Amino acid sequence: MRILLATDGSESSAAAVREIARRPFPAGSELKVISVYESPFMPMAEPWMAAEFNHGELEKAERERAHKVVETAAAELRAGGGSCQLKITTEVLAGAPKQVILDEAERFKANLIVVGSHGRGRLERFLLGSISQAVAAHAKCSVEIVRSPNAQAGEVQ
Repeated sequence: MRILLATDGSESSAAAVREIARRPFPAGSELKVISVYESPFMPMAEPWMAAEFNHGELEKAERERAHKVVETAAAELRAGGGSCQLKITTEVLAGAPKQVILDEAERFKANLIVVGSHGRGRLERFLLGSISQAVAAHAKCSVEIVRSPNAQAGEVQ
């Protein structure tokens, strides 16, 4: 079995990591933990503002944060009981999370994608979009959306 776990370090992603860690998987199963960061973009209204905006520094910080996220998740998974038979790899990717997760699932030939649900209300989902919903709607394999225990009760994810 090939499982792709997408995490952003949020509580909902931590719930997805815990869910994977507690499960037994068939021998030889592979788990790829990814974190996707978006390149920070700030439109410049005035050319003089560009001097104060260091795009490279912001992108480096996002990439480093994503590396910490995947390494923390991998360490928790390796320490977990059920996932100890998994071959675990990690990768940090740049781009739009919805599309990068779908593309990586195809490249990895995932049988299952696991993502967390942030538990946002309808208005926030409309304004921000839902990565988990987009992945579930467009994936070519099964998708499991793990809801954080702290998500709002009664909200459709």
